[in-house]
Amino acid sequence: MPSTVSAPPRGPSARPGYRAVLGAPHAGRTFAAALLGRLSYGVVPLALLLTVREATGSYSAAGAAMALFALASVLLSPVRAGLVDRHGPRRVLPPMAVLYGALLLAVVAATARPGAAPAAVGALVLAAGACTPPLGPVMRTFWRRLLPDPVLLRRAFSLDGVAEELLFVTGPLLVGLLLPVVGPGGAVAVGAGLLLAGALLLVASPVAAGGADGADVPDVAPSPVGRRRRTPLGGGRALRAAVLASGVTGLALGALDLMVLAFAEDRGRPESVGWILAALSAGSAVGGLGLGALDRPVPNAVRLPLFTGGLGLALAAAGLAPGPVLLGVAVGIAGFFVSPALTTSYLVADEAVAPEARTRAGAWVNTAFNAGSAVGGAGVGLLVGHLPLPLCFALAAAPALAAVPVLLRMRMPMRIRMPM
Repeated sequence: MPSTVSAPPRGPSARPGYRAVLGAPHAGRTFAAALLGRLSYGVVPLALLLTVREATGSYSAAGAAMALFALASVLLSPVRAGLVDRHGPRRVLPPMAVLYGALLLAVVAATARPGAAPAAVGALVLAAGACTPPLGPVMRTFWRRLLPDPVLLRRAFSLDGVAEELLFVTGPLLVGLLLPVVGPGGAVAVGAGLLLAGALLLVASPVAAGGADGADVPDVAPSPVGRRRRTPLGGGRALRAAVLASGVTGLALGALDLMVLAFAEDRGRPESVGWILAALSAGSAVGGLGLGALDRPVPNAVRLPLFTGGLGLALAAAGLAPGPVLLGVAVGIAGFFVSPALTTSYLVADEAVAPEARTRAGAWVNTAFNAGSAVGGAGVGLLVGHLPLPLCFALAAAPALAAVPVLLRMRMPMRIRMPM
């Protein structure tokens, strides 16, 4: 049975930090394995895009293939997570990772020579996306097993979210280093190897020895939502709130990238795009780590509308920036709310459902974020150039602001357990 960390003693001198998270039995090796596999998520998309573009000679074919990959990966994520919940990670993740890696290598083989048939390549890419292992949701389920104490669990989720965001920055950099050595196809193969190695190491952790429903792991922090109120997935209003908050956060970020680019080009400063978006990532990292360090007993269901509303307000204000410097400051402030909003969404979803549905609940939050990001990018692409940029920023912020009263109505009852 996986070891867990007992609740830390309370008092002014006992405030366990991030060291306590990674110091839990098996936590360090389990988290490292998950990060190794999840690095693939930052490597494979760009490497696949370059591989298909080089083989077909068509940007449209490459773009279509990546759209298929993203759609299959995102929309089927709850299904794959449900398999993990139902059968356990040790039965599901290894064959899923092997199949995923094999399909990626099949794409590399099919594109080894120029002139590859776009339809055949697209079918392989679609199949690979459908088999993407849900390492992120699985790791968040493992955190609950490792750290039943609510304070340590919040810190673990914060650390996990910040680390995952950094992986999406590191992945493309790694692709850039690999291209001169092994080419785009080799980078795809490296991405497949990273995921396979990470998945196998993850299920080798003693934390994965629990049953599919975690029944043999003490669930010291029970769900605050009574079983009689759960939907078949579990969670009811609380889970819907988490999914909504994640979706509008993704929508805001999906729109922001293109708006920053349009702003920089409009001001004749296209080189500023990089550091403005870097300010977004830096703000998100600071906000995420800051959330994990908080010790105030505020329920996650109360934090969620605050972070979502803060993101909307900061995004709307960013559109009023007169130049790139102040836009970077405003975007950094907006980023400060991003990781806390996502982390809290995952925590609310985790609290809302029964143990046997936690991986699937986390996958729904993740799917909502990715779907929102795609909608935000596509939507603002139709608006930029036709409407003033400040109005575009305001429209991108509107869903997050409109979600606040909905989240307040959907939040869990105030009698729920309050993290101390």
